[in-house]
Amino acid sequence: MLAGQADRLSALFESHADRLYRLARRLVPSADDALDLVQETFLKAARSPESIPHGLGDEEAWLVRVLVNVRRDQWRKEAVRKRHELDLSHAAIQHDDPERAFLIRTIVWSALDHLPPRRRAVVVMYELEGLSMASIASFLGISAITVRWHLPRSS
Repeated sequence: MLAGQADRLSALFESHADRLYRLARRLVPSADDALDLVQETFLKAARSPESIPHGLGDEEAWLVRVLVNVRRDQWRKEAVRKRHELDLSHAAIQHDDPERAFLIRTIVWSALDHLPPRRRAVVVMYELEGLSMASIASFLGISAITVRWHLPRSS
């Protein structure tokens, strides 16, 4: 990586890491997973710095799309494991055991993991991050109509 590219990547990190972490924290179950997701996002940026657009808003939108895509790839890899955990948790909830709260949380996370990545990102950004539909559309590179389409189905 050239010195100019390293400086730009450093500046991107300083400008956007906190926002990306907050979004990542809403998309994954733990703080460590969120840090890993942000790190993977910046690794992808470092691998192809020429792909990063210029301009504060465009950079952030690009980084958000990369973060969501990285998470989507993780969801795909976890799908089989999550289905198996869901089956086990359903069997355990039928009995009144002390781990019920944990199992319920597992079910909720599993249900969220079954949402398509874009839909989950829209729901998280709108409901938890409090972003406007226009902002979500800009960050994800989709139309506001598509954002609206995802939201009514999430309730």
